[in-house]
Amino acid sequence: MVSDVGPSLTCRKRLPRLFFRLLPMAKSEGRTITIGITGASGAVYAQSVLRLLEADTRVSRVFLVASDAGLRLISTELNIVADLKKLPSLLTGSPAKKTESLSNKDIGASIASGSAAVDAMAIVPCSAGALGVIASGIANDLLTRAADVCLKERRPLVLCLRETPLNRIHLQNMLRAHDAGATLMPAMPAFYYGPRSVEDLIEQFVCRLLAQLGLPQEKQYRWKGRKD
Repeated sequence: MVSDVGPSLTCRKRLPRLFFRLLPMAKSEGRTITIGITGASGAVYAQSVLRLLEADTRVSRVFLVASDAGLRLISTELNIVADLKKLPSLLTGSPAKKTESLSNKDIGASIASGSAAVDAMAIVPCSAGALGVIASGIANDLLTRAADVCLKERRPLVLCLRETPLNRIHLQNMLRAHDAGATLMPAMPAFYYGPRSVEDLIEQFVCRLLAQLGLPQEKQYRWKGRKD
């Protein structure tokens, strides 16, 4: 009888210590965000996102992944051609100390694993092709793998689709991605706040996007109602 009770008491004494080891560690640093860029038109959206993330004190690190088509888009629409190390600073027009550009071929990068400390991801702009790959769970490069990780880990993933008109396949892929946990946020600027320039349209859309990532911006216009 004594021999049966002995091990049980020993286990009970060890349980509290084991329990504390299993508790998740409190996060002491800022948010980590991944930004993906594909070949759909709208490189200026990504540029604006990166600038705001660099200026946001709540964000400590940004991972940037551009597909080959995304790099071509940046070259075509922004006239920026650079190696991966210089790309963040050229896009933001600043030292971009928070942002690290990763090769889309580097499937062994940290963000390819669910164990990496990433809080959210946005693909802006997101092509219909990238949407289809993500919706199908193929994950054949770093950009789509990082998106797949966000879905499986239940982290915010925002897909800013830039395609029109949409065919049935596009719509089905949007629904499939939505049902898997992604937020579909097509690049559709609003006009009710009276924008005076293209820059206003871009900035307000990007503010809405960052709010979806848990980073609401003071610059975002908020409708307060209007009396007829």
